[in-house]
Amino acid sequence: MKRLFLALFPLLLTAAAHAQRPTDIWYFGQQAGLKFENGTTPKPLNDGKMSTYEGCAVATTAKGELLFYTNGETVWNREHRVMPNGIKLMGSGSSTQSALIVPDPGSGNIFYIFTVAPQGTVNGLRYSIVDMTRDNGLGDLPRVNLLLIQPVAEKLAAVRHTNGRDTWIVAHRWNSNAFVSYLVTADGVSAKPLLSNVGSMNAGPGRNAIGALKFSPDGRTLAAALWRETNKFEVYDFDRSTGKVSNARGFGGYPEAYGVEFSPDGSKLYGTCNGVGGGETQIWQFDLKTKKAELVGKSANRKIGALQLGPDKRIYVAREDNPNLGIIQEPNALGKDCKYVDEGLKLGGRRSKLGLPAFVVVP
Repeated sequence: MKRLFLALFPLLLTAAAHAQRPTDIWYFGQQAGLKFENGTTPKPLNDGKMSTYEGCAVATTAKGELLFYTNGETVWNREHRVMPNGIKLMGSGSSTQSALIVPDPGSGNIFYIFTVAPQGTVNGLRYSIVDMTRDNGLGDLPRVNLLLIQPVAEKLAAVRHTNGRDTWIVAHRWNSNAFVSYLVTADGVSAKPLLSNVGSMNAGPGRNAIGALKFSPDGRTLAAALWRETNKFEVYDFDRSTGKVSNARGFGGYPEAYGVEFSPDGSKLYGTCNGVGGGETQIWQFDLKTKKAELVGKSANRKIGALQLGPDKRIYVAREDNPNLGIIQEPNALGKDCKYVDEGLKLGGRRSKLGLPAFVVVP
């Protein structure tokens, strides 16, 4: 019997891992949504009430059941009604990565919504607390807009600590070259960040704050898009034990660099850019081993935005005010073998804007 259990134990672990599906539901854009299911094309959801031009985030159970979603300003519960106290959060639907949701490692009922203001304005990086035991299990926000640091760029990403329990939140100071890393533990959000002075300054006109920040699937690499005057993509090493960002290297220039995402195997970085003033929509692939850059897609849309890796291992591309998302079908493949399809997925009559939901990376 013991031998049988030992033989089956790896299979049980695999089944448990597969049961964890916290990124299956997306709400974004002009009341658009998607539901991912095993082995099938994601299905459009038309029940969402959120409109957001850019950033957004969704919280689900580990099994992929909807809890709530937000654009960094308003929070909707699973019945698509605004939560009590779920208004006037100090993010912005016009901030690249307006919101990101992190579960409290010490409680299955508490969540933190981190928000960043647009264009380096004084609202800065803040967090609000969601308690899912309130309002008959639909959730309420007992505390909102707790300030961490100001001002910051429109960049916000999260990754699980090497201990498998805590989570690092990473943002970027404005008028600075410093990343800020905050640790979320069972005791709450750390009061002081770890500062990493590395890479380009995030500074200048407020529009320079635009551009996404993403972790690789293994959490060891971080990438940023630097918009307008900087016009480049940067890649950094990240230490999941200490929160330290280091070893910046850049790819430039790419006018109006906006979205970034890694391939599932972490070997490639993808970036979107729109050309000066828009109208030159391009998707670039960067081979992180050879440093080779290749144009792998163009969009018929005037403007494209966020890139987001789906649970189906494909990368989705936001196309402004469009009823279809673009799809990079084989993102591990080199060059144009990655198979970009511009009108890759219909949204059931709803429209994308520039944003797609952000999630915690769990290596």
